[in-house]
Amino acid sequence: MGHFIVIRGPLGVGKTTVAERLAKELGAEYISIDRILDEHGLWESGRLSEFLRANAFAVERARGILDEGTPVVVDGNFYWKSQIEDLVRTLDHRHFVFTLKAPLRLCIERDRGRDLPHGSEGARAVYAKSTRFEYGIGVDATGPIESTLCEIRSHLVRGRAENDR
Repeated sequence: MGHFIVIRGPLGVGKTTVAERLAKELGAEYISIDRILDEHGLWESGRLSEFLRANAFAVERARGILDEGTPVVVDGNFYWKSQIEDLVRTLDHRHFVFTLKAPLRLCIERDRGRDLPHGSEGARAVYAKSTRFEYGIGVDATGPIESTLCEIRSHLVRGRAENDR
């Protein structure tokens, strides 16, 4: 049976870069909550119900893949604990949740380097919403991408070893 990994955190913290690299390394399917919101026109005002509808699309895509034994990596801001809990409950597979952490100033700086930056006000708003609560394993994302990936890999190895006991 496959497992899934959630990569969450504020705008500019490196979620997509980490999630895409991790998915490639693991031979996993990559699912972006932001992409689902855009593709299905779900973003209206950022309400929880919009994100839960995005979860439904993610679950629909992930369920068969997980049942075949292939891992899935999902990334998103996950503003609400209940959105994560919904995903975990609905998919009902072994899972890991990682929250990438970095100071707001670094997230704003990284956002400025994008082709289409969201701007400092957007980064501040997302930062405030996505850091309101702790969930899963906190990972320092202030250094190079490889350091962040290394920390996540170590938790995955430990988690698998604990499940095999």
